[in-house]
Formats: sequence, C-alpha cells, structure tokens
Amino acid sequence: MLIDLQQDWAARLVADGFARFDRISTRAQLLTLGTSLGRVVAHRDSDDDGVTTLQDRGGIAKMIGYEGFGVGALSPHTDRSGVAEPPALLLVVCGRKSNSGGECVVIDGCSVYNDLAMNNPEAAHALSQPRTALFGGAAGYLGSIFEHAQRGRIRVRYRNDGLVKYSPEITRFLPVLTASIKRHTTCFTLEPGQGYVLHNHRWLHGRTAFTGDRVMYRLSLEPHPEVAIPSGFARPDGSVVVAG
Repeated sequence: MLIDLQQDWAARLVADGFARFDRISTRAQLLTLGTSLGRVVAHRDSDDDGVTTLQDRGGIAKMIGYEGFGVGALSPHTDRSGVAEPPALLLVVCGRKSNSGGECVVIDGCSVYNDLAMNNPEAAHALSQPRTALFGGAAGYLGSIFEHAQRGRIRVRYRNDGLVKYSPEITRFLPVLTASIKRHTTCFTLEPGQGYVLHNHRWLHGRTAFTGDRVMYRLSLEPHPEVAIPSGFARPDGSVVVAG
C-alpha cells in the first residue's frame, strides 16, 4: 500500500525505517519532498542540486562502484559504506520504468540481525565485532557489518563487491548472512512517479537486472532534528552484546 508522506511518513520511518509514496512527477517535487525530510547530502555522482540520475551509461558500469549505471543486477548494499557517517536517508523515485526486470530489492537489516541472533548467535556476535570489515578500499572505513551504537541501537553497513574486505575471523559466517538476507528480501516494481524512502543505517537495497531505458532519481539526506528518526534499530531482548 502506498502512503501519503505528508501525513504519516515520519511515524512509518520511525517505526519501520521504510515508506513508499507516489505522485512525484517533477524534479522540483522530488526536491521539495526530500528537503521536507532532511538536508540534501551531495554524492559523488549527483548533480548540483544533489539528485543522482541512475540509468544505463554503458561501459562505466563495468567499473567497481559504478554498477548502478548499468543494466545488470545490483546486489543488496547500504549506501556510502566507505565513509565514517553514511547518509541516514535514501530517497528513490522512478522516472521511467524498464521494459522488463528492474525490480527494487530491499532487505530490513533488523530482520536479518534478529534472525541471526535467534538462530545463529555466534554469527551475530562475529559480524558485530569492530575492525572486521574494510569498506571502500584502502582509504575507506574499518568497521563491522553490525555496529552497536549509542542507546542500545544497532546500525548496518554492508556491501558485497570489490570494495570490501572481510577479516578471516568472519568469512566463515558470510554464507549464513547471505542466506538470511535472501530469506528477508522483498522485491517490488515502481511505476513512474512512485518511490520509496529508507533508513540507510537499517535497510539494504538493490535491484534486479533489466532491459530498456530505466531511469531512477536518488537523493541522500540527513534528517532534520525535528523529524527525530533514530539511527538503525533497537537491539532485541536476548541479542548479542559486544564486549568492550
């Protein structure tokens, strides 16, 4: 069900870290919606207004970190994992749908963590250990997939490509993590003018391969203080507590 962000987007984002919307037909409307949520954060690939246009750009998509500009599948990830403080909110709107494929892929990191904490606590513990994952290359960020933050919150940071290196201590748990991600994957199609907003410290996102001239518009945002959207998700009762 699509929701009216003007009425209950804040409640939905606070509770679930995710909301869908529609009726965004112009770039100006996209920016108006985005700036009502938070401060626009420039991206490496964004235009001057902060909007990134995601469409097929041919050969550039063969470069590591530029796969979003091709027609292939984009594996689940969180945005800007290689920086210390990735943007909190990600807003995506469909400008033109594909001929086939191109479904949006989203995974709630809270569900993945709870799954591991209940069914494989050793994996949840290992994947929460500091300094076990180097994101973004040699000059990137050294951290963990599940990061225990202030006030009992947990944040997710994840990618699975050539711009991440995992320590030997956790590599044996990666297949378990991958299986859990697959179990909690949701796919859906967007029509032009429809979109979604998610909390980048909680949700993974990606897409399926497609044909045709698919165009999506993306904004990275830091929520306004008055919006009060908490980072990540609350640690469940009985979850793993990282020592130190």
